[in-house]
Amino acid sequence: MIRFISCELNRHQKGDDMKQLVKLNKRPRCGGREFTYALRYKGEGGKRKCETLGHTNQRKAEKQRAQKERELRMGYIEPGSMRLKDFTKDSLARTGDQIRESTRRIAEAAMNDFIKTIGNIDFESVTLAHGELYRQACLDRGNSIATVSKKIRAIKRLFKLAVNRKQLDESPLQHIAMPKSPKKKINIYADDQCRQVLKAAQEYAAKLNAKRSVKWDLLITVALATAMRRAELLNCTWGDVDFDAQTIEVNPKQNTKETWEWLVKDADHRTLPLTEEIVQMLADHQAQQPERYPYVFVPTARYDYIKNVLRPKGEWTLTDSRLKVVNNFRRQFNKILRKAGVKKGTFHDFRRTTISMWLANGMSEHDVMVLAGHASFATTHKFYLAVADDLVYRARVATTQGLRQKLVRFGTPPFEN
Repeated sequence: MIRFISCELNRHQKGDDMKQLVKLNKRPRCGGREFTYALRYKGEGGKRKCETLGHTNQRKAEKQRAQKERELRMGYIEPGSMRLKDFTKDSLARTGDQIRESTRRIAEAAMNDFIKTIGNIDFESVTLAHGELYRQACLDRGNSIATVSKKIRAIKRLFKLAVNRKQLDESPLQHIAMPKSPKKKINIYADDQCRQVLKAAQEYAAKLNAKRSVKWDLLITVALATAMRRAELLNCTWGDVDFDAQTIEVNPKQNTKETWEWLVKDADHRTLPLTEEIVQMLADHQAQQPERYPYVFVPTARYDYIKNVLRPKGEWTLTDSRLKVVNNFRRQFNKILRKAGVKKGTFHDFRRTTISMWLANGMSEHDVMVLAGHASFATTHKFYLAVADDLVYRARVATTQGLRQKLVRFGTPPFEN
């Protein structure tokens, strides 16, 4: 529990015999190295409240205390006031199932972390300074820039929803700057790497029990053709494949006797093209599958275990449908990469490879955004910039021309074409 240090700032109030409703305290932070002023009082129903003022200006703090004192003596209580923990529960309850279970957990964890840093103060008392304090505290703890940005986005979202619901006039974190991070190069597989990985995947899968292992070569081939995410592929059913139209659909799934609930990220549905060769590969794979197995890429033994063991026990969640459809997926894929002699890469890099390929071959950014299922144009634009960036090539041309002129001037033979 955070300790408060009482201040001798309130003795000049009218009437020493009048009971003071609002106390002004110093609240330690940053391990006791700093402090901020806070108001303590009893709100509606006698509930104890603590309102952090977010500054160390004594005169300003006393004015705020006096104003709060007047409000309470006039019987004024702020409507809808609640502490951050209650605010978080209320916000997530109002949102309901409109967000993923994983998104809900991220938001709850981020807000709890936020509260540990600034305290369980009234949500209406949160300021930009609190957000900046939290951002720096995360970085000081060694959180990566990506992790800090993810936490701040989750917290900002909750306050933005409060604005939409008329609980706040504006979000206190509306203008907080995200921590700066260096631009990362988009990792894609070269053509020879794709061939090596596909060959290694075929050899790897051939040595395993077909009932227990993923058909890796087919999975990777479809990933390269469609830019589908891992969870989208593993939750794909035979009903999503149109053999006549040569397409595959990304659709959410509901809880039924045969399928488990799964939600599509960012978009509700999209249709992707397949080649004639891939359609034939899928048809051959389906012919080898026993009946009553709806999933294209889930091994039959794994499907039986999920359906007959995990789901009846209530041990299968919405998050599991995204992360645990196939056991040890990353470990198996890394074995394939090592076998292929590829030192760096992830399964998601197939998606990046295909998106880059689409853009490099003249598809518009809008069309790629639709096919990739990006919620934001900015995400697609990152790939476009990576593909369109010919700075190195242009610099090479300029350098070659400049050096050729200089070397000719000094009597050195020019570069051969």
